[in-house]
Amino acid sequence: MNPHHLNSDALNRRLFFKSSGLSLGATALAGLIGSPSAVSRAQDQPSLGLPGFPSFPPKAKRIIYLFQSGAPSQMDLFDPKPQLESRRGQELPESIRQGQRLTTMTSGQSSFPVAPSLFKFAQQGQSGMWLSELMPHMSSVADNFCMIRTVKTEAINHDPAITFCQTGSQLAGRPSIGSWLSYGLGSENRDLPAYVVLTSFGSGRPDDQPLYDRLWSSGFLPSQHQGVKFRNQGDAVLYLSNPPGVAPAMRRGTLDRIAALNQKHLEQVGDPEIQTRISQYEMAFRMQTSVPELLNVSNEPKSVLDMYGPDVHRPGSYAANCLLARRLAERDVRFVQLFHMGWDHHGGLPAAIRGQCQDTDQATAALIKDLKQRDLLKDTLIVWGGEFGRTVYSQGGVSVDNYGRDHHPRCYTMLLAGAGVKAGTTYGETDEYCYNIVRDPVHVHDLNATILHLLGIEHTQLTYRFQGRDFRLTDIHGEVIPGLLA
Repeated sequence: MNPHHLNSDALNRRLFFKSSGLSLGATALAGLIGSPSAVSRAQDQPSLGLPGFPSFPPKAKRIIYLFQSGAPSQMDLFDPKPQLESRRGQELPESIRQGQRLTTMTSGQSSFPVAPSLFKFAQQGQSGMWLSELMPHMSSVADNFCMIRTVKTEAINHDPAITFCQTGSQLAGRPSIGSWLSYGLGSENRDLPAYVVLTSFGSGRPDDQPLYDRLWSSGFLPSQHQGVKFRNQGDAVLYLSNPPGVAPAMRRGTLDRIAALNQKHLEQVGDPEIQTRISQYEMAFRMQTSVPELLNVSNEPKSVLDMYGPDVHRPGSYAANCLLARRLAERDVRFVQLFHMGWDHHGGLPAAIRGQCQDTDQATAALIKDLKQRDLLKDTLIVWGGEFGRTVYSQGGVSVDNYGRDHHPRCYTMLLAGAGVKAGTTYGETDEYCYNIVRDPVHVHDLNATILHLLGIEHTQLTYRFQGRDFRLTDIHGEVIPGLLA
């Protein structure tokens, strides 16, 4: 908006009363505290979220979301179909495919040959949960998982599908799930963001689908709720260090003067984004101390580092990020999301998925064990999964030791563990080809509604009015799934 128009608006009747209230509040606060710098810092106490949230006593206080970007093959990891071995290379029956939508990558194929999994499965733990030989470490903690075999989504390509998982819409621009939680529940740590994002590159396919910063955007919510990405190379957060010759006291004085100018502007126009700007300057100042301490793992016992595997010593790896997620959970960061790329296996799946599991299996299990031994798993929710599944038929040719799989949105597997989850449960059933859901479907909206429920949020009540409409993470859909809850 033109600055002249902005100042004119500040004089109209509605904004006059709005800004007067802000001004009077700031004046009263200044009188109580007694210094301009204290005023700016007092305005940035830990957010308590929205009144009325949580809606009821929560099971979980925080989430660690292990997003496997690119779509892991459920048939090769979680949903065994041994009877398909006798049908290797045969055509997928039309009665199973039912003319369902295909991607452009396989819609032109004249043949859809069945590709049974190369890998062996075994039942694990007291629950007898089926897991692939590719996941020996996760098998050792199988009784902590609630395995959902019947997740379904609406998107068939990566970008809209990841966007849909994150925001409840295939179209970009909506707030991400972490932003909704920051908005609704606030933060319990004033020195770190409520929503932290970590990324890593998989060895299964290093050139996999890219990730975009809008996936952890706050959308139309106030920008203070957007995810803060820690970089996987170089400095985790840029510009935290003061330039040469700038002492902390000098930096503090500069921020106080900037805050005073922003406060004056806020009193004039009442724009909430100005308050966000003040808040974020203060957060950045505190992160100059909190982030280096967070990233310094030198005090971690060797036994803990060994549990996560040798990759834990490589900054930006999945293992290092899992350890960092545990350290963030200890500090009561509300929502931590790891994106691990490399699961998009259209060809050469057996070799590529071995690499992905080597990246993720040991560290995922270690995270669960580590949280458990620190008594944090009881109020931390772990979510593991991708944006959709993989087809039973091969993309291209198929042989005993080599095949690929296309995108499949109609059924795939996700794992939950931790706070409030019905551990040791396998929920839902797919057909003999792992192509359609036979029993207990779980739509992405249902999954998100259930996640919010575990945090004490009635998903239909967490809304934000934008452009004349009340929006929410689950749009106008979603049902909590009782069968997933302890």
